[in-house]
Amino acid sequence: MEHEESPEALIPLFKLERVLNQDQNGKRGGPALCLAERAAFPSDEEALTEFHSALVNVKNLGNNDIYRWYMASSRTTETSPPELKLNLIYPCTEKHIKKYSPQEVRMVTETPDIYKNLVRPYMQRMREEGRLNWVFNILEGRAEQDDILLRAKGQSADGQDEEFLLMPDLNWDRKTLSSLHLLAFPTRRDIWSLRDLKKSNIIWLKEMKEKILDATAKLYKTIERDQIKLYVHYQPTYYHFHIHVVHVMCEATATQAVGKAFGLENIISQLECMAGGPDASMAEATLTYHLGTSTDLWTEVFSPLKESTKD
Repeated sequence: MEHEESPEALIPLFKLERVLNQDQNGKRGGPALCLAERAAFPSDEEALTEFHSALVNVKNLGNNDIYRWYMASSRTTETSPPELKLNLIYPCTEKHIKKYSPQEVRMVTETPDIYKNLVRPYMQRMREEGRLNWVFNILEGRAEQDDILLRAKGQSADGQDEEFLLMPDLNWDRKTLSSLHLLAFPTRRDIWSLRDLKKSNIIWLKEMKEKILDATAKLYKTIERDQIKLYVHYQPTYYHFHIHVVHVMCEATATQAVGKAFGLENIISQLECMAGGPDASMAEATLTYHLGTSTDLWTEVFSPLKESTKD
């Protein structure tokens, strides 16, 4: 390459020898590295319309309730391999729009009393509004059965129902192992979130953890157990306890950040260190996490609590 070339002229001169690394997170004269990242999507109506009309090779990967997901290409030839992952929510609600719109984030502290008197009733209301229909469709065999990678059955050493399903997260492209993202869904319905976990669940959690690690390493031969991390969200998007299973190299987005993701091993350790008998639970702990200011939990619970402390 000539050193005097303009920046724009260098890209056409770049000759691809091999792909060194693919990062979903984001020298002239002799060997060169070309790092490719997607630019931000344009927000004007004309550009978005052009983007939509340019989609080709759209392949549906699955659907469940109001959720559908696809792979597609934005290139102009039908033979172009899909490079876009599309998620469609139809019909969507105002809550969906708020979730995916930019919003400020605040740190909140949830005491046992706040959880019991304000947050737990909110969880109950969300469950009663049908937010878990798509989860129950999976658990009851009505949807996504071809996507189930493992259905583990049996009881833990202490006699608790140990059945769970392991399947791809809808945001994973199902090909790039360095961004592996699976979900483990216990079939039992008495645990809504990490708040329902008790000391009596320690053996159940440990045995489920081992099965998840073993199954993931067996399904994906190039991934070893120490390349897998397990965590749960609080607050979760939906109130049926589930475990996120991701490759350690998976892009650490806000959903894996402190204030959102709680490591499963750390939860188990916290339960083991708790005083009290088998019914001692995470409901007795004070938890600090972040919330978007457009969420109902912020507007209905934590914002009013904040304002009340100013009086």
